[in-house]
Amino acid sequence: MEAIVTIAGAQFRVKKDDTIVVPKLAGDVDATLEFGGAIGITSNGLNPGGATVTVKVLEHGRDETVLVFHKKRRKGYQKLNGHRQRYTRVRITGVA
Repeated sequence: MEAIVTIAGAQFRVKKDDTIVVPKLAGDVDATLEFGGAIGITSNGLNPGGATVTVKVLEHGRDETVLVFHKKRRKGYQKLNGHRQRYTRVRITGVA
């Protein structure tokens, strides 16, 4: 069974034993988290709000640097900022 689940404001289509990267979650490494209200996808169709997805937190980390460049032409204004987005890698342990 597959499901469409919302994790940290982003939607993911998942099935058992998938490994996905999501925006930073509060759980510790090796913690088990549960997300309810997922849309279950079966061979018969969709089951809105009927699936629960359990995940295991594998690691926390930071992505590559994203550079943000601002410029106003003909004014001599240039500004360069950057940041590294935090992420959590999780493994889907169950879709019920």
